[in-house]
Amino acid sequence: MNKNIIYIGVALIVGLLGGFLIFGGDSADSATNEVTENHNHSEEIASNQMWTCSMHPQIMQPEPGDCPICGMDLIPAEAGADGLMADQFKMTDNAMALANIQTSIVGEGEIGNNFLKLSGKIKANEESNAVQVTYFGGRIEQLYVNSTGERVGAGQRLATIYSPDLVAAQQELLTASSIKESQPELYKAVKNKLKLWKLSEKQINAIEAAGKVQEYFPVFATVSGTVTHKMVEEGDYVKQGQPLYKIANLNTVWAEFDAYENQIASLKVGQTIKVTTNAYRNEVFDAKVSFIDPLLNSSTRTVVVRAVLNNKNDLFKPGMFVEGKIEGAQESTSSKITVPATAVMWTGERSVVYIKTNPNEAVFEMREVLLGNANGDTYTIIEGLQNGDEVVTNGTFTVDAAAQLQGKKSMMNTAGGKTMTGHEGHLGMQGNNSDDSKGNTDHSEMKERIAVSNKFQGQLKQVFEDYILLKDALVNDDAKNAQQAGMQIIQSLKNVDMKLLSDEKAHNHWMTIQKELNTSANAISSNTDISKQRGHFKHLSAHMISSVQLFGVNENVYIQFCPMADNNKGAYWISLEEEVRNPYYGEAMLTCGEVRDTLK
Repeated sequence: MNKNIIYIGVALIVGLLGGFLIFGGDSADSATNEVTENHNHSEEIASNQMWTCSMHPQIMQPEPGDCPICGMDLIPAEAGADGLMADQFKMTDNAMALANIQTSIVGEGEIGNNFLKLSGKIKANEESNAVQVTYFGGRIEQLYVNSTGERVGAGQRLATIYSPDLVAAQQELLTASSIKESQPELYKAVKNKLKLWKLSEKQINAIEAAGKVQEYFPVFATVSGTVTHKMVEEGDYVKQGQPLYKIANLNTVWAEFDAYENQIASLKVGQTIKVTTNAYRNEVFDAKVSFIDPLLNSSTRTVVVRAVLNNKNDLFKPGMFVEGKIEGAQESTSSKITVPATAVMWTGERSVVYIKTNPNEAVFEMREVLLGNANGDTYTIIEGLQNGDEVVTNGTFTVDAAAQLQGKKSMMNTAGGKTMTGHEGHLGMQGNNSDDSKGNTDHSEMKERIAVSNKFQGQLKQVFEDYILLKDALVNDDAKNAQQAGMQIIQSLKNVDMKLLSDEKAHNHWMTIQKELNTSANAISSNTDISKQRGHFKHLSAHMISSVQLFGVNENVYIQFCPMADNNKGAYWISLEEEVRNPYYGEAMLTCGEVRDTLK
């Protein structure tokens, strides 16, 4: 019995050992393979892992280490957590609502209004302009036309002049008159001399009849028109032939329009152009294109298109803004995609729009487009969009600012990129042209800047100076002065004259920027909570940066960045000093931040 138990035990052991040898090897191999696969997969994930700094999230490095800015240990970054493509970015629902961002789906179709729209101004007809001069030298004793804008008629007395030369010539006339029977040629020569000085036969005969010299002589207008420039004052000494007045005949005026390069092919002399103006909203004036400038303005990339308008009723005033529509001046392709003018952002060389790539989420992407003609309040898109694309039509500058802040492709930055390693950074809205360790870029050669008049730039600079007052108030934790500065910005924005922007695209850019600046300034001026003021200051700064980039303020400024502002999302601001003084935290973290760029 005991032997049987021993035999059974040995058999069990042998059976178990055999089963392990037969099946256990495969299981072990499977386990080993699984471990190996998991190890390899972990290594693959680790190889794609990026490391960032909790205090400076713009830092991205492929391996762990210390933050090059603050020295803290880097932590693993969430790689691809948002599931977006490289050029895409996302906005919060709150930001979308605050900026009133609206989109529309574009589609192909025949243009309903088949016309080309041009913007321009009324100018005096230079062919009808004249300069009224004096035909003899002397001292102006009295002026009878004393201001510009006065109408004068041919033969009207303009001034009275005392002329020593004319006094001497009259004495010669009286002497020659007494001997004209014996010296008729001398008498005739003296009379002709006076006629060359524009004295009439009647005046000459009156001098002879009176038998005495006349000391003061009138100057009469030789043309009819409107005085556009008064060039002398009473008591001035004038020389023979010196101009007294510029006189324009405004019975006809010029309407001069700016046409862009891509519109030139649609224009030709003799086309009918329908002219409208805000002064007479319900009236349309027909004219013909009389001149197309053969030279292109290299700074505005436009040519002058001129039409002559009948102005006998004095409706048109030089300097008045007008719009012209040329019917039938359209590209040969009848089926084109069109977008509202508010959707297009123009940098001088490029035109861009923002498309919403996800219909269910606020995900956007910049798209470069090739513009065709302007048709009313829309642009024809030749290239860059497809039927069904959803395009941002309101709040475009806010979306662009979001792209800049997230380092994505934007209006001023075709390459994108906010990531920095070490201290070599760049401002997302400027591209990668860094020239020193702080990423300062010389913008004096940037082609994107729009040329504007000194007067407009001066008005914009006042807005900018009020912005600096607001920034300083936030640096000093002074909510009351921040409120006051917000009110000053609102007032300065009202004083910016958009009529100084003759370029239509510049005009559209400023309209959008002004609206956004005004919204933020209103929110700041109506808030006493400094934390809320700082929240609106981020939005205000984004658009202030855009305005300075586009139009300039004739001053070097520093673009600075705080990575901790707005719950570690980061925020920019502009400063006149390179030294960082943080408006988002004030005294609590006064020096937190860095200079990202310099606008020159």
